Amino acid sequence: MLDLAGPLHDWIEEGRDFAVATVVAVGGSAPRPPGAALAVAADGTAVGSVSGGCVEGAVYDVCLQALRDGETHVERFGYSDEDAFAVGLTCGGTIDVMITPCPGGRPAERAALAAAARAEPVALARVVRGPSGLLGQALLVRPDGSSEGGLGGGPALDRAALDRARALLNTGRTGTVELSEDGSHCPGGLTLLVESAVPPPRMIVFGAIDFAAALVRAGAFLGYHVTVCDARPVFATRARFPQADEIVVDWPDRYLRRTETDGRTVLCVLTHDAKFDIPLLMEALRLPVAYIGAMGSRRTHEDRNRRLREAGVSERDLARLRSPIGLDLGARTPEETAVSIAAEIIASRHGGTGAPLTGSGRPIHRPEREPQPV
Repeated sequence: MLDLAGPLHDWIEEGRDFAVATVVAVGGSAPRPPGAALAVAADGTAVGSVSGGCVEGAVYDVCLQALRDGETHVERFGYSDEDAFAVGLTCGGTIDVMITPCPGGRPAERAALAAAARAEPVALARVVRGPSGLLGQALLVRPDGSSEGGLGGGPALDRAALDRARALLNTGRTGTVELSEDGSHCPGGLTLLVESAVPPPRMIVFGAIDFAAALVRAGAFLGYHVTVCDARPVFATRARFPQADEIVVDWPDRYLRRTETDGRTVLCVLTHDAKFDIPLLMEALRLPVAYIGAMGSRRTHEDRNRRLREAGVSERDLARLRSPIGLDLGARTPEETAVSIAAEIIASRHGGTGAPLTGSGRPIHRPEREPQPV
């Protein structure tokens, strides 16, 4: 639901009633992950998606029904091969969808949507399996441990849910949590869906060149907060990078030392100049970021690695460097190269191989993997 924070917060401010269908569990090959949502207003307006199109019509109808009867319930949609026109997922998987009426937005949900719309980090834990009286109950959790709302099972349950929700929020992940009704951490009679809303991850592009301009557009399209950094003010300009969120004129290594990064940050080094690359990569390879890539030919790569070794960078740290940057797509133009780099970032993030899906035999949609240490 939090992925629709902007429009749903607007609906609440406008006093509109609506129902939200949220994917709470997936099985097999399913097109959208837990947390994906479709919202339907009382006037029939719809935003979002739970399946990429397979079952949207049926879910839309259930949302309208929920608005009429005021009930929260969970529906399962799976593959239908007996009747080609039956509602089902053609991909062969199953999804469980919780449909919740939100007349004006309930307090915890209203506060969570408002925080997420302001790009503030917040988690929303909701009961998606358990006693009917608790189904849909919500607890808002902030990074500092404060909370709003409750799950209806008493303080012990709320404390246990808060602990688990904070753990997911700290990594920016959405997932399910199994608890007992008494609040113990042992799997029991309750399943919670914890949705995390965090500010967009950062992409920092070093080197204000034509390839960087194309990569900035790709990064913005993928939802990154994109910063361009270059020491040369004549090249690092708003006119050249209109889609960048930030443009910084500074020595790359100095800027990297003073800016904030985290485990979701990607660093793309396109400077292609040893006087910039070496000190910058020495800083970058010390940081627990998600991805570090550097542009250059094979010869540049070998020379750069030699210089980094001589500067004391370990083989373990060097192994983290994606160089030459990007996947082998045969890219030639800046735009094609940006696609190559973006594809490698996506594969690195989700554990993809970069190989063609044709003939691979591997599942297209794989479970979200745990955050990897870097």
